[in-house]
Amino acid sequence: MLNVAQLPQMSRAELQGLAAQLLSQLSDKDAMIHSARQLVAAKDAAIHSAQQLLAAKDQELNWRQARIEQLTHEIALLRRMKFAATSERLAREGGPEQASLWGADLDADLAAIEAELEALRAAPQADVTGSESGSVPEHHSPKSTPKRAALAPHLPRTVIEHEPAATVCGCGTELQRVGEDVAEKLDYTPGVFTVQRHVRGKWACRCCQTLIQAPAPAHVIDKGIPTAALLADVLVGKYADHLPLYRQEDIYARAGVAIPRSTLSAWVGRCGVALQPLADALADLIKGADVVHADETPVQMLVPGQGKTHRSYLWAYATGPFAEVQAVVFDFCTSRGGQHVRAFLDGWQGTLVCDDYAAYKALFAQGVTEAGCMAHARRKFFDLHAASQSPLAATALEFIGRLYEVERLLKDCTCEERLRVRQGSSQTIMDAWHQWMLLQRTKLTANSATARAMDYSLKRWQGLSRFLHDGAVPIDNNHIENLIRPIALGRSNWLFAGSERAGQRAAAVQSLIQSARLNGLDPYAYLKDVLERLPTHKARAIEELLPHKWQPLAAASG
Repeated sequence: MLNVAQLPQMSRAELQGLAAQLLSQLSDKDAMIHSARQLVAAKDAAIHSAQQLLAAKDQELNWRQARIEQLTHEIALLRRMKFAATSERLAREGGPEQASLWGADLDADLAAIEAELEALRAAPQADVTGSESGSVPEHHSPKSTPKRAALAPHLPRTVIEHEPAATVCGCGTELQRVGEDVAEKLDYTPGVFTVQRHVRGKWACRCCQTLIQAPAPAHVIDKGIPTAALLADVLVGKYADHLPLYRQEDIYARAGVAIPRSTLSAWVGRCGVALQPLADALADLIKGADVVHADETPVQMLVPGQGKTHRSYLWAYATGPFAEVQAVVFDFCTSRGGQHVRAFLDGWQGTLVCDDYAAYKALFAQGVTEAGCMAHARRKFFDLHAASQSPLAATALEFIGRLYEVERLLKDCTCEERLRVRQGSSQTIMDAWHQWMLLQRTKLTANSATARAMDYSLKRWQGLSRFLHDGAVPIDNNHIENLIRPIALGRSNWLFAGSERAGQRAAAVQSLIQSARLNGLDPYAYLKDVLERLPTHKARAIEELLPHKWQPLAAASG
């Protein structure tokens, strides 16, 4: 240690040596400080690099988890398309699932998605939840075995006994009957053809040589062999039961009558022309309604001379389920363009219940009121819950379920009563659901399946809320979807329309058949009676034959 008191006694040389020594020590300390600073800088760089690496891994992990969620959601949707449930209810609500096949493309898509999921799940993933696995455990609902309904007791029974050839055991002892197993099979006897002999007597006057004879009854096909009953059977078989004409040809042949397919086609064409005025009258009726449902479904159309098919569309328009007059009209068009719906509803002003397809947007700009479909909003949350058991989706489904509970209670009420209850109970539920979604949405990332499900409803909130302000407006568009479903199911049988004219003819007949069903009529009985009366019915009174006004010929004449 340097003793300050000794400094005055030191010589000049000693002081210089001491100064040099002190300078050397200071230089060493500066070097040490510089080295320490370099070490700290190196450690800071290492920490920064580690933080960047960790951030990159976190980003990759988030992307991987988001991708897994997206693929899991997509594969759940495809599986539900292939093995679709008959109703969109949660597992706890029951409802057996029924299988329906949608073609080979679905199988290829499922295989591709499963392979990508396996590759993603095979990669190491960080534990971000603190549990043993960051993934949500799969939920397997117990499968219920469907019970086949008993055959109707009023059907006649034929007992067929199946007994052993011998009732003696190999040991020689007589066997005793201790019970039986019974299995019932539903049998079918083909229809029976009969011949109507229309005998028109000729009456002559011997005195004045005058000949009198009753006029021939009028038929849809004059000088043809079919009665109205046979024509109605052909139309119902083709357009209600979706039996192609070649199958009907085989059915009639098994019943003992050979009717060429070309003849059946000619009959269908003639009937289509005769029934078109009724379909036009139905269209005018729908255009006079205040509430109209709209939807569309694809239909393949054969391109003449090319052997290829072109995707066309069958547009559907119907009065609301609460309307006094129930009717539906189908319009066959060669595309899905918005010009078709604008042409059909040209000049119409009212409330249009539809999905979010862009083709309807131009109508809303022209003054048509939009009413959204709650079933589409519910389906987003249902698919999300089915794929991941999301608690947020379950909560949203609870809100929507409460809305539908109110609607079930209002099914048979008047529009005024329905509106009053909706503005009380339903409005409260809608407000609570809306506030809850707005709050939850701030906590979600934009690319998550839950955020997309919420955004669908939030962006369409005005349309979804329309039913709160009009008792005649339903909560969803299921009414038209139920009417268009039989046609969509029948596509697998008739495959395509042979031409644009054939598509328009099919749309006209389908309009009458589905409207008859809407009014609780048997399509066969309705068409049979209408085809009998059309040849002599006055054109200005065509509305009398529409399904909602129709009465059988005997009742109408009485």
